[in-house]
Amino acid sequence: MAIVRRAESRDIPAILNLLVQVNMVHHNGRPDLFNGPTTKYTGEELEAILADDATPVFVCTDGDGRVLGHGFCVLQHAGGRLMAEHSTLYIDDICVDENARGLGIGRALCEHILAWAREKGCYNVTLNVWNCNPGAMAFYDRLGFSPYRVGMEVIL
Repeated sequence: MAIVRRAESRDIPAILNLLVQVNMVHHNGRPDLFNGPTTKYTGEELEAILADDATPVFVCTDGDGRVLGHGFCVLQHAGGRLMAEHSTLYIDDICVDENARGLGIGRALCEHILAWAREKGCYNVTLNVWNCNPGAMAFYDRLGFSPYRVGMEVIL
């Protein structure tokens, strides 16, 4: 049975492992931009992120408490002259352990995150997907996400 909850300090080793996995997906798709096996945060940085209510991190665990996936989020507020006041929950990173993919872990994480955002009064939930990750794009499409802006590049 999958359980989604806020991440705790005891989850940091498993989260670091997942961060390497998601980094390698990006490295394999865009080795010109992403370095090989590494993480974007240290254990100490993760401690601070986990302690901040503006950067909630969720984990999905199995019945034995093993972390099978994570979702890093950031609460954002916008508004002013050009934009209506609103709160957005930005999903910065989602990863399901490569040995647990296809078991509904990603769906459970996303559904939990969407419910949490509704509870917090967010107007929307956003995320970015690299074009080199068509599986992730299809996954988010199945969950009801749709493009709201497109990033483009020219390599010089």
